[in-house]
Amino acid sequence: MKTVLVTGSSGYIGKHVVAALLAKDHLVIANDLVPSNTDAHVTNSTEDIFSGEKDIYERLGKPDIVIHLAWEAGFIHNSPLHLLRLSDHFRFLTDMAAGGCKNIAVMGSMHEVGFYEGAITEDTPCNPLSLYGIAKNALRQALLLESKQNDFNLYWLRGYYIYGDDRRGSSIFSKIARAADAGEKEFPFTTGKNKYDFISIDGLATQIVAASTQTKVSGVINVCSGKAVSLAEQVEAFIKENDFDITLKYGAFPDREYDSGAIWGDDTKIQTILLNEKF
Repeated sequence: MKTVLVTGSSGYIGKHVVAALLAKDHLVIANDLVPSNTDAHVTNSTEDIFSGEKDIYERLGKPDIVIHLAWEAGFIHNSPLHLLRLSDHFRFLTDMAAGGCKNIAVMGSMHEVGFYEGAITEDTPCNPLSLYGIAKNALRQALLLESKQNDFNLYWLRGYYIYGDDRRGSSIFSKIARAADAGEKEFPFTTGKNKYDFISIDGLATQIVAASTQTKVSGVINVCSGKAVSLAEQVEAFIKENDFDITLKYGAFPDREYDSGAIWGDDTKIQTILLNEKF
């Protein structure tokens, strides 16, 4: 049993990560502006992680592990907030390490890579094409350097496309679910030809917990399905599974210039972890 701090614990991913941690009998410190967990094994925290207080590790209960999910404007890829907040993320995480937390897991993104076709590995060159991708990439590079100099385990959890619990999220699946709930019969869409790596929110949470609570494998870890599926195929299946009375209006929006024709995560490391940890 370990004590795990989860930042952004009330968010779309955070709630599922907390549940996955509890399923493995870990103690959880759930940090968010408005904590929402009522489980007896969860300690809720509203501590400001960006306060700059040097004793932040003690203030947050001296966790064995931090899973850092908190991130503003994640679906607004060119919001200036990504870069304006970058130093806050770096200071918080390095202060946690300096205080004594030697296992630090951070949610990354495929958008660090930019335009690329094929399987993304931990060694794939990154050339991000959005402020979101630039900020995530810079944080990853800085923390990898710090982890070597200051002796802590860094788990950079590179995420891809997520579905499930769709009425709480901001993904294309969430938008379609809300449109269907509102009685709309048509949903404006791209060509849908691009292929991506899709994973369910519960599958993602399981992988995040598995990667973050072990010490044999660290560095950049793709949390993903390891497969490429066309956006149209995945969304059409989603509509069918949920029996939504809505159709896609293909070509209403152009594909984004930084979206690749086919991109997915190499799942070698996460599959090794899942096998080793018997998840």
